[in-house]
Amino acid sequence: MAGASVRLTAQLLLRAYAMGIFPMAESRDDPDIHWVDPRLRGIFPLDGFHISRSLARRIRRGDYQAKVDTDFAGVVSACAAREETWINDEIFRLYLDLHRMGHAHSQEIWHGGRLIGGVYGVVLGRAFFGESMFSAATDGSKLALAHLVARLQAGGFQLFDTQFLTPHLASLGAIEIPRAEYHRRLAEALTGKARFDLEADPLSSLAHAQLAS
Repeated sequence: MAGASVRLTAQLLLRAYAMGIFPMAESRDDPDIHWVDPRLRGIFPLDGFHISRSLARRIRRGDYQAKVDTDFAGVVSACAAREETWINDEIFRLYLDLHRMGHAHSQEIWHGGRLIGGVYGVVLGRAFFGESMFSAATDGSKLALAHLVARLQAGGFQLFDTQFLTPHLASLGAIEIPRAEYHRRLAEALTGKARFDLEADPLSSLAHAQLAS
């Protein structure tokens, strides 16, 4: 546990991710940061993202804009704007620093000039560590995840870490793996490099993924 008197840096945070641990606070007002390495880890198999028929129709309709890094701070703020959050001021600062260094990115969904959904995370090697997501309109977070998974596939990523498995993520294809297996996959993903700047159409890139009814 790191107390408020310890000034963490983005470089130290990257070292923590490389060791398979990530930071959380108990609440927005808690100055302490706790390091977490779950016994069971949530991941998205990049070839197993489930696009429902309704989500596929929404993507085809194209009545939104998928953007990257146009409002990273806005995405983090929206993720923290809930009654219970693990994002305190120190964690917010650290991710802004990582973003400025090119190690943190946001996949955003816009509609009518309004940010309606997004997900952000950290890039290291061929691993993407998903931190949090939000939805301010129907399908906001699902659209963000669909575009993100397609982008990670196109860029040569190997690992999409979701930290924990929730029913919502499980419905989209996320799974749990044991800690030892996660660390094995992480070590492999940290070798080599991937690109986050390659756009890809979710329906084309994920055509082989299961279409849920």
